[in-house]
Amino acid sequence: MPKLDVITIGRSSVDLYGAQVGGRLEDMVSFNKYIGGSPTNMAAGTARLGLKSALITRVGDEHMGRFIVEQLQREGVDTRGVVTDKERLTALVLLGIRDESQFPLIFYRENCADMAICEDDIDPEFIAESGCVTVTGTHLSHPKTEAAVLKALKLAREFGARTALDIDYRPNLWGLAGHGDGEERFIESEAVTAKLQSTLHLFDLIVGTEEEFHIAGGSTDTLEALSAVRDCSAAMLVCKRGPMGASAFDGPIPPSLDDGITGPGFPIEVFNVLGAGDGFMSGILRGWLTDQDWETTLTWANACGAFAVSRHGCAPAYPSWEELQWFLKNGSQYKALRKDALLEHVHWATNRVKSENPTEIADLRGDEAATGVPSGAIDFIGNWQQHRDLMYRAIDWNRWMGRSAEAGSTDFREWPTAHRVVCPVGDAAEEDILKTNQAARAQGLEVMLELDAENCDRLASLLDAGVWPDYWILPADGVAANCALLEQKDPWCRGVYCAGGLGDEHPSILGTVFVPQS
Repeated sequence: MPKLDVITIGRSSVDLYGAQVGGRLEDMVSFNKYIGGSPTNMAAGTARLGLKSALITRVGDEHMGRFIVEQLQREGVDTRGVVTDKERLTALVLLGIRDESQFPLIFYRENCADMAICEDDIDPEFIAESGCVTVTGTHLSHPKTEAAVLKALKLAREFGARTALDIDYRPNLWGLAGHGDGEERFIESEAVTAKLQSTLHLFDLIVGTEEEFHIAGGSTDTLEALSAVRDCSAAMLVCKRGPMGASAFDGPIPPSLDDGITGPGFPIEVFNVLGAGDGFMSGILRGWLTDQDWETTLTWANACGAFAVSRHGCAPAYPSWEELQWFLKNGSQYKALRKDALLEHVHWATNRVKSENPTEIADLRGDEAATGVPSGAIDFIGNWQQHRDLMYRAIDWNRWMGRSAEAGSTDFREWPTAHRVVCPVGDAAEEDILKTNQAARAQGLEVMLELDAENCDRLASLLDAGVWPDYWILPADGVAANCALLEQKDPWCRGVYCAGGLGDEHPSILGTVFVPQS
């Protein structure tokens, strides 16, 4: 039995996404940082859907390369196949959202690390562990990377693994368009068509948009292009059709795309198409590799694509398995899924970084003498003004760290994501607490809200108002009833901590009472 479900091979970059929406890339002033590159996105997307995934690529020996590896590990992706290249830099991509049809992007890929993948990076024993090898078209564009891909495919077939191709045609990355034309999706090229067709017989599954099948089939008539691909390959062909969903073909190409196998589409507002295909492919792989029927597989893929189209970023937009199933069962009243507060809460809660919950928390707030906690010895809550030096050092300890904030605070732009927002509720208005929770989450920060004995009866009204933090601090009195209330109203809460001493030695320790999610 394979230890891995899928290994993806190819591009790995850092995506710098413009935070401003509706303007030119030239005018954007701040950017969000995500992992990127189709194979990297698919590795993360399939891991979120419960597959055991791995990636073969190269990253630079620098901060961006380490970011990619660390983020993949947080997502649960096996990174044994990620090689650190000491001579080349990690690829970068700058992207923006201008309107529903314009998504400018610039590829920074001159002599980048992932284009140095070679045959030596393909370990036969590693390939033998996987039930599937998935590649993308870009790495067929250069003899060195093509040799590595072909070696992996040959080994996969020898070991009885499945093989899949996401055509992923980017004219810019085949040298057919200039640096300023990264958004271009189709340019005819007999050379690219010939290169793709020389490999199509190696795949059990081929996925692409209509334009991508045009380049693979050598015709701008989609049915003719699909027929040409069919002449080269017996693979299952899946043609993505945007808002019309997708059609799959397991035999001769019929007279109409509508005659293929289909799954229901999801009419949603288009916010960002970048990375939607990688989300779709993640859903396809989840269904195909678990032997679902194609109607179910396409349903999952279409839903994953809908999530991606409706959110900012590529990999961060993809759903968890729990989130996908929740959405298929409950749907959403919003065409813009990112505006569905409950769905976004499920997304956040089920895709958060896989880290250990704290079991003890030293509360240093108000303790003028507590400025030094032994390195890595304990988790703690501190005050930035009082414990700044401690918090600087603690970033490297890999421990749970809370940082106090006042109710109603909304500016967390300078906070490291390693800090958790710890906020006493007191008698603050529900709308102010909600703003604090939402502002922190928008910056990727976890939140712990604290209810004292005088206000613990506010829990129900806060939850009903959509205040769903990651953690609560609750007084010991009535904690059992409040935990039961949380299980009913917010089963995705990460933990409840009981305010009270655990003995004379640590009078300010908070003890774990209830952890629905580990």
